[in-house]
Amino acid sequence: MNLQSLFAERLGGPAFGTTNAVYKFGKIKQAKAAARQARPEVEMLDFGVGEPDQMAPAVIREALQREVDCAENRGYADNGIPEFKQAAAEYLRLFFGVSALNPETQINHSIGSKPALAMLPLCFVNPGDVVLSTVPGYPVMATHARYLGARVVELPLLARNGFYPDLDAIDPQEADRAKLFYVNYPNNPTGAAADEAFFDRLIAFAKRHNILIVQDAAYATLVYDRPGLSILGRPGGADVALELHSMSKSYNMTGWRLGFVAGSAPAVAAFAHVKDNSDSGQFKAIQRAACAGIADRALADGIRAHYEQRLRKLVSVLKRAGFAARMPGGTFYLYVPAPVAAGDQAFANAEAASQFLIREHSISTVPWDDAGAFLRFSATFESAGATDDDRVLAELERRLAAARLCF
Repeated sequence: MNLQSLFAERLGGPAFGTTNAVYKFGKIKQAKAAARQARPEVEMLDFGVGEPDQMAPAVIREALQREVDCAENRGYADNGIPEFKQAAAEYLRLFFGVSALNPETQINHSIGSKPALAMLPLCFVNPGDVVLSTVPGYPVMATHARYLGARVVELPLLARNGFYPDLDAIDPQEADRAKLFYVNYPNNPTGAAADEAFFDRLIAFAKRHNILIVQDAAYATLVYDRPGLSILGRPGGADVALELHSMSKSYNMTGWRLGFVAGSAPAVAAFAHVKDNSDSGQFKAIQRAACAGIADRALADGIRAHYEQRLRKLVSVLKRAGFAARMPGGTFYLYVPAPVAAGDQAFANAEAASQFLIREHSISTVPWDDAGAFLRFSATFESAGATDDDRVLAELERRLAAARLCF
């Protein structure tokens, strides 16, 4: 049997698995392994982690412990339990003032945001269609759109535009052919948070070109120095947008895999149809556990405060090391221009700078070279607790000074 000849072209066809290409996160993993082998006694300061460093709130964990023993939770959840839809609607009302949604027709749970982003192209994309997607960013929806034969138009997020896509620079003919427009605010990796004016321009653009906006709001509650914002709360937003919310970042429930899709009723129905043919729903006990905390403002505010305190300290450390760092609008990331050299060693791009910091100084970050050379530092770094954060950050500052970075 020639199994190699059976692989789909979207995966590379017969060449699948035969190349030696190593992608960004694989290179980071290799560099960390090499640094640990070269200096086993040196602590790896990992600022590249993209998931919470703490456990889910006690009230949610305790609810799961109760619900896991309930016989009525043992069966398939399919497209979700009514209680979670209602809790999600209350969360949108309490946090973002969105009160006009019908939880039965305009909200549907998902097994995290990633599967939802993978399924949405199946609802809308035909071969030859156009999908608009911002870069840098989470590539899942664009990847699956390409799988289906769509052409993905990448829109760079540039500092001079406030890390918003330049809507005026989009070819009107391309926009007229587009089906979906993927955005993510608060944004990973840039940390930009959307304001009302941007969402209003985006809604008008979508109406003008008959495009469905897919707004990935995974970091929606992690916003600093401004109120949280949902595109569904802006005039006309619920007609032209789907917004994806996640329990992973807001409530430290990363491994629990639970989120929801909300917005335009026909679009939610299409998602529910595809989902019903793709999975059997998240465990009901997890959905019921989320109901115990999803609309609790104090829980989310406590988690946000944890990251805000770390981010402010991290900003100070990076500024003293020469980075052009400032507080992000949201998320738990700092996105800073990469150094161009360390002493006499020049860096061709952000990836080279990242590799140097890992291999020579045991500092792990994530490089982005999609729209300029930037490094992403995450406030989810590991420590022994709040009192240990200052030790970790002091060690980071010492190592960055020793690196002799140039900007």
